[in-house]
Amino acid sequence: MAQPTEAARRVPLNKDRVLEAAVAFADDAGIESLSMRNLAQGLGVVPMALYKHVANKEELLDGMVDVIVTEIEPAVATTDWRTAVRQRVLSARQALLRHPWASRVIETRTSPTPLVLAYLDSMIGLFRAGGFSIDLTHHVMHALGSRMWGFTQEVFDAAQTSESVDPRVQAAMIDQMGGRYPHIAELAMGASHEGWSVVGPGCDDQYEFEFALDLLLDGFERLHHQGWTSTRPLAPSVPERRV
Repeated sequence: MAQPTEAARRVPLNKDRVLEAAVAFADDAGIESLSMRNLAQGLGVVPMALYKHVANKEELLDGMVDVIVTEIEPAVATTDWRTAVRQRVLSARQALLRHPWASRVIETRTSPTPLVLAYLDSMIGLFRAGGFSIDLTHHVMHALGSRMWGFTQEVFDAAQTSESVDPRVQAAMIDQMGGRYPHIAELAMGASHEGWSVVGPGCDDQYEFEFALDLLLDGFERLHHQGWTSTRPLAPSVPERRV
């Protein structure tokens, strides 16, 4: 991380400055390199100076998540619930694309801060304003899961794997795999990640993120219109018999 200038050293230290510096440090050097000592060095202060503003590293990480939350654009009041939810989720994703370390930190938080609770409350409010029942909203929030924060909890990080493997080696691996796992090989060779995206193209499966989000929103809308409740699930439709 770059050494602070003399002017930067003279800027009074406060909690906001500490958190902004911590986010910038993680963006630059990675979350694994972040420590109270390294952060203090970057700010040109002794480590004890940080403890006047954050009690420990856990509180520092909580505050860093708060910084990310403040980057999520508020919903436009004049839009319908679906547009508002989609816009907020994709805005959250833009924030996480700017800060690739953030998803891992969000997953480790056990006690939500007031800012995090306010974000969750606002998301719930969008569905309630759209006429969703408390029952359906409860299940909708579970279904969205980490998507409301702009990321998904994948079993395998395909994007990271594809970046680290030479394309020729990857093709050979898929060819070898084809004998034992033909359907996986077929999908790997035939899948295309190109397509329209609000956030833009990238190697982080942006298209797949939006594809799954839209499927969920379609399902939420259908259940809402059909009056679904958890105590009275809709019966499966029976195909008409042809005479």
